[in-house]
Formats: sequence, structure tokens, C-alpha cells
Amino acid sequence: MIRRSASGLAALLLAGCASVPPPATVPSVDLARYAGQWHEIESFPSPFQRGCSATRAVYIPAPDGRIRVQNFCRRKGRLDSIEGTARVVPGSNNARLKVRFFWPFEGDYWILDLDRDYRWAAVGTPDRRFLWILSRTPELDPVVLGGIRRRLATQGYDVNRLQPTPH
Repeated sequence: MIRRSASGLAALLLAGCASVPPPATVPSVDLARYAGQWHEIESFPSPFQRGCSATRAVYIPAPDGRIRVQNFCRRKGRLDSIEGTARVVPGSNNARLKVRFFWPFEGDYWILDLDRDYRWAAVGTPDRRFLWILSRTPELDPVVLGGIRRRLATQGYDVNRLQPTPH
């Protein structure tokens, strides 16, 4: 009995240590089509976005191959903004970026789901701590949003943590 319990406990502990594979990104991204303004529809709450509404991002391709990133939100009646740069992770077909707002820190920006007409996108981090659903317009059809959420859930994201972005 003890031997069976010990082996069961060992199996449970080893299962808890099993690594979760990283989420899949889209096969490729045309950065020229991805460029432009995106509105945040939903996201995982994060300290750096606390108190924000009408959050949006603008991506601008630079001549050196990097991408200028401008993030905006309304906070306490004022427009807040921050600017950074992104670079493509080699071999990712532009679906994985490294974004830097403060040197020397870089963050992962993985494009997980993308409309074929580039009308909406889902972006997250491989550790699944951060997730954003973006749209070219401030509103997204609830049926489309539901489909995005279902696909993200199959990738291991806890979509119950998503919060609508106030507009």
C-alpha cells in the first residue's frame, strides 16, 4: 500500500513538473499589412495598464527593419503614451517579435491568431502571463470574439482572465 502510494505521489509530482509546450503562432505575418493602428478589445490585467481606457497601439515599420511601437491610453482624463521598438525573431516568419520600451528589457510579442484580412489579432507571451485581443476598430463582433477566445483557450490561455478594455 505504501509502495503504491509513494509511486502514485511520484507520478503526480513528475506530472506537475512536465513543461507545457509554448503556444503556436500564426504561420507568417506580412508586417506591411500588420502596420497601423490597433484598438485593444480585451486583455489580461497588467500593472502597467492599470486605469487605462481607450487603449490602442500603432506599429510603424522603420527603414532598418525594426518596427516603431507607440502605445496610447486614456488615464485620469489624460492621454498617456509610450514609445518603443520591436524586432523580428529570426526564423519566425514575422510572427514572433521582441519589443523594448526600456533598455535593456525586451518582452515577447507572439502573434497567436490573425484575421486573414488583418482586421483583428490576438497577441500574447509564451509563458501565457500576458494576452491582448486587438482590432482595427474599437468594437469587435461578439461572434468573432468568441471564436478568438475559443482558439486561445485551446492554446492554454486562461481566457476567463480576459477583461474588456473600457472605451
